[in-house]
Amino acid sequence: MLFAKKSASAITALLAASVSASLAHAKATSTFSTSVISSTASATSSATSEVISVAQWATIGVTQYPNIFDPNAADANEVCSGYSLTGLKTTETGLYGRLSLLKECNVYGYDFDELSLFVEYQSAERLNVQIQPVDLTYVYVLPDNLVSKPGVETSTPFVDSDLVFTYTASPFSFTIVRKSTGEILFSTAGNPLVYENQFIQFNTSLPKGHFITGLGESIHGFQQEPGVNKTLYSNDVGDPIDANIYGVHPIYVDQRYGTNTTHGVYLRNSHAQEVLIREESLTWRLLGGTLDIYFFTGPTVKDVITQYVSTIGLPNLIPYWSLGFHQCRWGYRTSDRLSEVIENFRKFDIPLETIWTDIDYMDSYKDFTTDPHRYPLDKFQAVIETLHANHQHYIPIVDAAIYHPSPLNKSDIYPVFDDGVAADAFLKNPDGSLYIGAVWPGYTVYPDWLASGTQDWWTKAMVDWHKKVQFDGIWLDMNEVSSFCVGSCGSKNYTQNPVHPPFDVGGPATTFPLGFNITNSTDLPYYNSIWYTYTHTPSPSSTASSTSTSTTVSTNPMNTKAPGKGNINYPPYAINHQQGNHDLAVHAVSPNATHADGTLEYEVHSLWGYGITNATYHALLEVSPEKRPFILSRSTFPGSGKQAAHWGGDNAGDWAYMYFSIPQALSFGLFGIPMFGVDVCGFNGNTDMELCNRWMQLGAFFPFYRNHNYLGAIDQEPYVWESVAEATRTVMAIRYEILPYYYTLMYEASKTGMPAFRALSWEFPYDKSLASVETQFLVGEAILVTPVLEPLVDYVKGVFPGVPDEVWYDYYTHEPVSAGPGENVTLSAPLGHINVHIRGGYVIPTQKPAYTTTETRKNDWGITVALDKGGTAQGTLYVDDGESIVVEDSLVVDFVATHGSLYTFPRGTYDVCQPLGSITVLGVDSKPSIVSLGETKISNFTYVNNTLKVENLQSLTRAGAWSTPLVFSWE
Repeated sequence: MLFAKKSASAITALLAASVSASLAHAKATSTFSTSVISSTASATSSATSEVISVAQWATIGVTQYPNIFDPNAADANEVCSGYSLTGLKTTETGLYGRLSLLKECNVYGYDFDELSLFVEYQSAERLNVQIQPVDLTYVYVLPDNLVSKPGVETSTPFVDSDLVFTYTASPFSFTIVRKSTGEILFSTAGNPLVYENQFIQFNTSLPKGHFITGLGESIHGFQQEPGVNKTLYSNDVGDPIDANIYGVHPIYVDQRYGTNTTHGVYLRNSHAQEVLIREESLTWRLLGGTLDIYFFTGPTVKDVITQYVSTIGLPNLIPYWSLGFHQCRWGYRTSDRLSEVIENFRKFDIPLETIWTDIDYMDSYKDFTTDPHRYPLDKFQAVIETLHANHQHYIPIVDAAIYHPSPLNKSDIYPVFDDGVAADAFLKNPDGSLYIGAVWPGYTVYPDWLASGTQDWWTKAMVDWHKKVQFDGIWLDMNEVSSFCVGSCGSKNYTQNPVHPPFDVGGPATTFPLGFNITNSTDLPYYNSIWYTYTHTPSPSSTASSTSTSTTVSTNPMNTKAPGKGNINYPPYAINHQQGNHDLAVHAVSPNATHADGTLEYEVHSLWGYGITNATYHALLEVSPEKRPFILSRSTFPGSGKQAAHWGGDNAGDWAYMYFSIPQALSFGLFGIPMFGVDVCGFNGNTDMELCNRWMQLGAFFPFYRNHNYLGAIDQEPYVWESVAEATRTVMAIRYEILPYYYTLMYEASKTGMPAFRALSWEFPYDKSLASVETQFLVGEAILVTPVLEPLVDYVKGVFPGVPDEVWYDYYTHEPVSAGPGENVTLSAPLGHINVHIRGGYVIPTQKPAYTTTETRKNDWGITVALDKGGTAQGTLYVDDGESIVVEDSLVVDFVATHGSLYTFPRGTYDVCQPLGSITVLGVDSKPSIVSLGETKISNFTYVNNTLKVENLQSLTRAGAWSTPLVFSWE
């Protein structure tokens, strides 16, 4: 639908046609409840046929009462006595000792009587403390070949380290001290170590006024303030505020303004966890495994980030094209509709780099298939071929679960499943049978990433599919890993496949952003009538599966202690897991699902997404051996950033989620996943013109830039509204112009771990007033973005760090900002304008923007020089071919501006043939009388607002902008 440049009445009419068509399709094809989505079989068969759905009761687990809410719960600090340290010995790299239980506790499990203590000084910046039972028979130790485990990096660890381990022998406690200052960074003194088979707890003191960040994944502000309880357990849930969602990142950064120092603490463990932050303490609880704790000395936030990310694995360099704009929609029902969207972007001159498809393209929602009716292969291939001919890209979704065909239906053939069975590639029940849950296609099985044959099976599936569908990357979803029923509900029911999910899907979204009734008042009555009609119209009923499953629904207490590995499905300590009744098996594979090597899902649940990411990465290396894989994964773990990008999941078309996208991005930069973005304009619910206008502009400065929304919501492509289309064109011109700068930052991230998207407090670590700023952010060190994050305003407030020593220039006018130290400046921000400022002292390389990244890379270069108060600036450019895994030829250009001259220093072997087109210098005190490039004097220049601009330099740099060093002077 094309809504841009339409009148209000025309928009209403088009929306009416769109929504009515969706409702008609929903009512015609739904054979259970109010579902819009349906398998190919049901979508192409008679609407009167009866389809079985997963029974609603199969989704209900055993009610758990989270310990943190239970006023009668035992306090382990009060009832346990801890351990005593004996036999401490010095090793070449640290210390070793034995911890013996002082007194039986057994508060939420059974105590381990004897523990081993290992202390390892690994480098000048990192110290490792590891505590684990002496007898590891029933203890899962996270393998270093699965999740990176760093080792010693120096030959003189005791001498080099700025971290010191001290201890009290009985009851055992330990303290980490900064040697250079004597500052206590971490101390368990006064609290016993509790170590049981299903419950581990330790505490550290914190100074009053602490500023803690990290500990994800959740939708929360950037700071983890006192009173916060963090649950770390991967969870398929639609972005609730302050709850555990898709990924797990057990790392926190402690930024202390009293001492102007920062350190980090990382716990390498894959079990379910909770972290309780209080005014003067932090308590960490785990449901098993070992304590493998890493301390990073900093002393700045940027230091901690680089130290941590280097430990878990530096991110691979992204393909250049992934920095372009991405468009997706759950609801591109046909290949014709997909083509229409692609054509509309070009018609409205809005750059489109990559088109994505959600599960619509699949045959009955089965991975590695295409629907023969809605996405016939020949037409689908033609769409992709046209994209590639135009230097554009295509990415499909791949869900986590694999459909289990019904043996009673001879036409229900799915070779991917058969091949997986032959490879013994799927998770099992404890009795050795296939674990069968339920997701979109019906009853499903789940790849076992710890099984020896799974990688080859997965690679073959990817390679075979790519021969038919020439995708350019993969989008991994539902990989927490998710199941729509509790337990192996398909074990006795899989012969009924295909079955539908046990809930309504795809009905019209009924929510709108705050202010919609004002900014879209002409449309509101119509929407209200549509929602009323839909919700009051009976839908065809479905038949629920009646065969009993292996799951028993009960609300009786089941959280009893058990020996060995313990009570796997219902551990004695109940975490605050964000599902309806807190059962770990709700919307997930059950904890007792078993891997080929005997590992339980209980032990590695939060690693499932990490496993599929790794397998997909290696599969894509076989698909396109010379090209960098691009993977977007919903579930992540420390180290995922080596191979994948991440998006914020199922957010909503709401101003609050636009606000929270900034602290989300900051957190994932800290977590070592710099390629991050959210679904701009919102996924769930409806967006509106004003919110989408603001969000499309904000999203343009995130590393990953994608618009995506829900099946039942209104269209929200940026061309739908004229004002959004115009705002998008404006901001995309900026994004594509600074792509060389952004790509250079992503290269830096791949070498150091420092993300492109940065908090103000990272760059100005000694200014406490900036600690809580999460409404502004920096792109690198040089670009400050101040977005509007609320409706019905035409201004925004922002601070300008470092003034009066720093100078900030308006990106559009090049005028310096007038601001005092700490001043919250009011900035004009009419709809369609986002405030962007350039920091003095920096050089930003640019290229003339075009429709795609490929075309942009072929255009002339530019240089923007923002002088600081001393008249100097510096910068760097990195260039390569943008796609090779092994970069054989690259180019680095250093820029230095001082004393009225700009110098370029190129080095490297990558050939850049595009000429230099323009140079812009901000902060030139007076109009120059002489301007020159090398020996050539230039008379044709402009000087406005203390900005010198020279254009049409192509004839002077025909051999390429960076073929030789350049000197540009003004005096």
